[in-house]
Amino acid sequence: MKIEQLIKNPKNNFFLLAGPCVIEGEEMALRIAERVVDITNRLEIPYVFKGSYRKANRSRLDSFTGIGDRKALQILKKVGNTFNIPTVTDIHSAEEAELAAEYVDVLQIPAFLSRQTDLLVAAGKTGKIINIKKGQFLSPKAMRFAVNKVVETGNQEIMVTERGTTFGYQDLVIDYRGIPEMQSFGYPVVLDVTHSLQQPNQDSGVTGGMPQLIETVAKAGIAVGADGLFIETHENPAQAKSDGANMLKLDLLEELLTKLVRIRQAINQ
Repeated sequence: MKIEQLIKNPKNNFFLLAGPCVIEGEEMALRIAERVVDITNRLEIPYVFKGSYRKANRSRLDSFTGIGDRKALQILKKVGNTFNIPTVTDIHSAEEAELAAEYVDVLQIPAFLSRQTDLLVAAGKTGKIINIKKGQFLSPKAMRFAVNKVVETGNQEIMVTERGTTFGYQDLVIDYRGIPEMQSFGYPVVLDVTHSLQQPNQDSGVTGGMPQLIETVAKAGIAVGADGLFIETHENPAQAKSDGANMLKLDLLEELLTKLVRIRQAINQ
């Protein structure tokens, strides 16, 4: 798969990376994918199914991390084959790049790891599309150096994701100026409307969030000109095993995307 397939579509629509925070099982992954595929097909939005095969960065040792690496990766591959859609998952070390590349189309670099040279180089060498999330501690301009690490492997299949900037100890803010600034690198920019609304460092050891603002943030991102959106969604976020406080309830996704398509159409005129 090439990134051009996501950007150049008949309706000149934004593309969507969406799915559960983490793969909790095969049935839930297939159900969520089926729902989102149906919605995005009708709205003509290029779609990439998202699901982490393992959550390596958790606040507490007793937090859920996954159902097993290969088992979850096999589920991601089955989702892709069943619905003929690309898939994306995040990797956390250089050793994981080659393994994950056997199963998915897009490798995602977590924001906390966006400066890790060995990880970026290993990901780039797979030849897959690489989605680099901007570190919460980095300026948009500084992301050029992360991008260049992948470019220097010979891989031009790159997207960059804005996911908010640390604001104090327990909040994040989005500087929308960063979207066109990072687009100036020559690669598509995605807005992560899930994690940019996180509220980290809670006393409970469980990250909080403000999902009620997902629509507000997403509308602003499309209006500014983001090429794609990243949205984590779940049938019942309250029972999700990871990031339940941030995810959009699946039943709300179609209405949101319909509104966003209208905004995109307006700015395309």
